[in-house]
Amino acid sequence: MARKVLFLCTGNAARSQMAEALLRKHGGGDYEAFSAGLDPQPIHPYTIRVMDEIGLDIRQQYSKNIKDYMGRVQFDDAVIVCRRFDENCPTTYADARYIHRWLFDDPVQATGTEEEKLDAFRAVRDRMEARITLWLAEVAESMRPA
Repeated sequence: MARKVLFLCTGNAARSQMAEALLRKHGGGDYEAFSAGLDPQPIHPYTIRVMDEIGLDIRQQYSKNIKDYMGRVQFDDAVIVCRRFDENCPTTYADARYIHRWLFDDPVQATGTEEEKLDAFRAVRDRMEARITLWLAEVAESMRPA
């Protein structure tokens, strides 16, 4: 049975959308990836663009409200990907066995030129991919027989 993982953030427009796609890429059939936000916003165009750059088309993904899952889906893991001080950042999730907090800046808040904003999205994407692959290795290691 696949391990169900829910990525949570404020708007479900960038960080959690990236994480959902990256877990699908790296987790294979062993994981089911989901994402949601407390105040869902449309997926940011730069999120789509930077994921395209690494060969992941997320155009079929869409923003979801955390309420869509509450009491309906039991997750193995809930991963909160926003900073605790971010406005409306979730702090916990009751329908998950394990809660993780991975701190990522919100690239939607980036300022500067278009290229500087894209670089902020790329930085979050790359850090997120590294964190997910590390976590997958940690989970695999913890499940090996002694």
